[in-house]
Amino acid sequence: MRVFGIDCGTEITGYGVVDTDEGSRNPQLICRAFGGIRLSKQKTMAERLKQVYDDLSGALEEWKPEVVAVEEVFYSVNAKSALKLGQVRGVALLAAAMQALPVAEYAPLKIKSSVVGYGLAGKEQVQFMVARLLELAEPPEPPDAADALAVAICHIHTAQTLEFQGGRR
Repeated sequence: MRVFGIDCGTEITGYGVVDTDEGSRNPQLICRAFGGIRLSKQKTMAERLKQVYDDLSGALEEWKPEVVAVEEVFYSVNAKSALKLGQVRGVALLAAAMQALPVAEYAPLKIKSSVVGYGLAGKEQVQFMVARLLELAEPPEPPDAADALAVAICHIHTAQTLEFQGGRR
């Protein structure tokens, strides 16, 4: 299974591609790619949204995932920030939909619990555990890329758990 994880942000939108080798006895997580789409504050919001769409669309075409996993919107104290984040997230969902890819959405607490074992883990803890789980020499940079990889790992863990539970019946 190849999962394309997305961590939406108004300054940097992270992405990560994770495969799982399901043919082996102990399925292994394999990092294929990760990065961050840096958005310039000098550009208009429309230009930034276009950049997110174009860059994500290009990466989706290049990596050809089976599914896209996206972090759900969290509730923010600042309504204006939440609205801007929602626009970026909408563009990410559109990029996946335009390529007819299924989308799975996960709450931040679920993602952190799945990867770190603690739903309120900090960014550094997520980076560290993502590096460990994917056997990377260094924690992924930018942190938004580590978060995107964590979203992909969460989806893989969830899919494996559901498959295991279905197989036990």
